[in-house]
Amino acid sequence: MAVTRRDPDALFATRRKKPVPFDFVLGELADLEPWTRPMFGCTAVYVEERIVFVLRDGKKDDDNGVWVATTKEHHGSLRRELPSMRSITVFGVGETGWQVLPVDAEDFEESVLRACALVCGGREDRQGAEAAEAEAEIEPEGSPLPLANPPPTRLDRSRAPLAR
Repeated sequence: MAVTRRDPDALFATRRKKPVPFDFVLGELADLEPWTRPMFGCTAVYVEERIVFVLRDGKKDDDNGVWVATTKEHHGSLRRELPSMRSITVFGVGETGWQVLPVDAEDFEESVLRACALVCGGREDRQGAEAAEAEAEIEPEGSPLPLANPPPTRLDRSRAPLAR
C-alpha cells in the first residue's frame, strides 16, 4: 500500500490575518505609535495602554464603523464635533459608553479624521501637562533625587509592531 506524505509546511500553516478595516485610522495616529489587537472579530486600536477605537466592518448589523472609547460625560461635546456619532446598539437599547461613527454616514471619513485629531490633540495636551508637572517636581540642585516621582515606564510591547 502506498503511503502519501503530507506537506510539512501545511501542518503548521497559520491563519491568514484579516485585513484591518479603515486602516487610514492607523496612519492618522502614526505619531502616537498605535498598536492593534483582535477583539471579537474587530480590531481594537490602542495608544499606549489605552484603547481609543475599535474598527468594525463586515458584521450584519448597524454598528459597523469606528467605535469611539469614551465616557457618557463627554458625549455632548463630542456630538457637537461629530454629529453622526451615536451609541452602539449591539449591547442593547440605551446610551452606552461606546459610541460609533457609522460607516454608512455621509460624513464618515471626515468624522473619523476629526476623531483621530481629537485623540492626537488630547495626547499632546496630556504630554504638556505631564511635562509641566515634572518641571514643578524638580528638587533643588544637590538633591539626591531630581524628581519626586520617577517618570512612568513604557508599556511592554512585546507584540509585533505595526507595519509602516
